[in-house]
Amino acid sequence: MRFFFPLSLIYFGIVLNLSLVQAQTNSLNVNADRLTTQLKKLSTFGMNKKGGNDRVAFSDYDIQARSYLSNYLKDLGLKVYTDAAGNLIAKREGKKNSLSPIVFGSHIDAVPNGGHYDGDVGVMGGIEVLETLIENNIQTNHPLELIIFSNEEGAIFGSRALAGKIDQATLEVQTASGYTNGEGITRIGGDPEKVMQLKRRPEDVHAFLELHIEQGNVLHKNNLDIGVVEGIVGLKWWDVEITGLTNHAGTTPMNDRKDAMIAAAQFVLAVNEIITGIEGAQVGTVGRIAAFPGAPNVIPGKVITSLEIRDLDAAKIKMLFEKVEARAHELGEATRTTFEFKPIDATAEPALTDVRIQDIIRQNAIDLNYSHKTMPSGAGHDAQDMAVITPTGMIFVPSVNGISHAPEEFSTPEAIAKGANVLLQSVLDIDKINLN
Repeated sequence: MRFFFPLSLIYFGIVLNLSLVQAQTNSLNVNADRLTTQLKKLSTFGMNKKGGNDRVAFSDYDIQARSYLSNYLKDLGLKVYTDAAGNLIAKREGKKNSLSPIVFGSHIDAVPNGGHYDGDVGVMGGIEVLETLIENNIQTNHPLELIIFSNEEGAIFGSRALAGKIDQATLEVQTASGYTNGEGITRIGGDPEKVMQLKRRPEDVHAFLELHIEQGNVLHKNNLDIGVVEGIVGLKWWDVEITGLTNHAGTTPMNDRKDAMIAAAQFVLAVNEIITGIEGAQVGTVGRIAAFPGAPNVIPGKVITSLEIRDLDAAKIKMLFEKVEARAHELGEATRTTFEFKPIDATAEPALTDVRIQDIIRQNAIDLNYSHKTMPSGAGHDAQDMAVITPTGMIFVPSVNGISHAPEEFSTPEAIAKGANVLLQSVLDIDKINLN
């Protein structure tokens, strides 16, 4: 005997099933306790006697941590490998493997005597997202790819390789571990001979997400849960050489001096005045200064100082520099000195995040009842290079008292879990949309 079901009942069953799946994913949360435990485990690789993190890129601690994470990811049933740039990559198949992957991740290397949250939160949060999906038997349409990027703190090497931003000179840069980038990636399983071939095309990646601590004090100070990052600021550096006249400090009258240090002091104040005198989130810094000949009884005839300007808008950086440069030449005339600006090769262009992904992150914060703020990132991240390849988004969680790159760096387990939940839901939402 055959049974026939009305099409309306079949349609109702499909809709009901889809609704149940939607409800399952909407109510899905990461395992906060497991995430906290994993972060603590990662911190043991390179923790020094002062409580700081000495897991600099390419060090023995870095190798040990990567080995631990590689084995953990393999135990989850993921395909794990190291690419030519030393990026540790874990892949999970999607329902439609012909689709390009949704990529997320960060880095685990630290500055010497750094903290245990910068980069680590994004990596362990990404692993927790994968583990949550696996244990709940939820498979996305797109493949998923977790990347633990190599040497973010030493010059953002791994993500720059994927963006096609490296050359032979990059491989020869010395890092904090004492190894060059080329030597370092060899130590962690990369291949300097093939690294130039890693550049990914836009069609190779559906989207990129990075969860990260803020490293500033905006979220913590304002008791906010989530930062929706609108972009990563660009930066430009200059050496500023101020030339006066070296002379005897005891025999040269004050009104007859060409004191480069006086000009430098006025320059520092002028930079602060110009940068703060214009509305916006731009920042300007004079971070180093050296006087020559550098003797207490000699009027400095030369001072070499620095200038850094950061903003989301490259045109604004240019405008601010021109204002600073014009003021410097005015100061030179007033102090009978000369100013010369020499660009330093430390330029990074601004990288705006994708507004559609911003909206997804923002809506998930709202749906999860997390307070949020749209904000720029004043620090560089792997997302800065991934944004060149693919639609990119960043999720910030608060840094207690804004401390980072120090042993005191801390984000609460609750804050980190909230960020991981937003990452989880954002991955699921991005899986449903076309970003071409």
